[in-house]
Amino acid sequence: MKKLLTVGEILVEIMATEQGFGFREPITLVGPFASGAPAIFIDQVARFGQPCAIISAVGKDDFGTLCLDRLRGDGVDVSAVSQDPERPTGSAFVRYRPDGQRDFVFNIRHSANASIAATEETERLIAGCDHLHVMGTALFSQAVIDLVLDAARRIRARGGTISFDPNIRSELLHLSGLREALETVFAMADLFMPSGNELFLFTKAQTEEAAIREILDGGTKAVVIKRGLEGASWFSRDGHVSVPAYRVEEIDPTGAGDCFGATFVCCWLRGMAPAEALALANASGALAVRKRGPMEGAATADEIARLVRSASRL
Repeated sequence: MKKLLTVGEILVEIMATEQGFGFREPITLVGPFASGAPAIFIDQVARFGQPCAIISAVGKDDFGTLCLDRLRGDGVDVSAVSQDPERPTGSAFVRYRPDGQRDFVFNIRHSANASIAATEETERLIAGCDHLHVMGTALFSQAVIDLVLDAARRIRARGGTISFDPNIRSELLHLSGLREALETVFAMADLFMPSGNELFLFTKAQTEEAAIREILDGGTKAVVIKRGLEGASWFSRDGHVSVPAYRVEEIDPTGAGDCFGATFVCCWLRGMAPAEALALANASGALAVRKRGPMEGAATADEIARLVRSASRL
């Protein structure tokens, strides 16, 4: 089976237990939970049974130990995750608004994640992986951008593939060099996986049909649009297919898109038909929202398949 690599932030997430706006008053919090979009993604990849690894950094603290124990226990190769003795593990405080939107307070750029850099371990991993998955949140510093672009070029040069989930948070858009890095990764991606208006980040076209045509004409092999409660759609030069979402009781939507993406990329690497891959990915996202905490709903391939089978009998 192909080995999948991602690069980016590992952090802990601490969540407000009640809805509201921001963190300007004392409130009850729960956590820490292992988190970070690339970390959630790669944890679900491992739970699905795909060989995988992450390049990242955590602090030499309890938060870092919690994250490493979770990833390693689920089967992720963490040999290229360094432990910084000077900087703390990254963190995110999260509060849900009444309309379901979220407020974040991040500590990523000035955390141990700032230590992510090329090492002997990262060189070994890049040389041994067949696919790179890039998430926009990971491109928070020039050192990480350089590492991601080097890995992308090397993996592509030997026949590997690239998937790209822009996953842009408004809190990060001001970072220097981010736009240029996103455009460079997009130009190399075989599989583009936007949500909502992210479809138009790199196109002149401003309608879905025209934007998809522009992206495919530019050399991207396939586009997968994540539509949340409306399911997901696949587009390629061979046609398109849409698959509806599964209806489940939602407890916490954090990480659902990352779990969807992880499962779809695994299915794509295994050569599954788009409709089957979308069904499994939708089920993975549905299972993710049923538990509180970013990684707590990550599911095995058998658990995901059971949801697909049970839903088909309804």
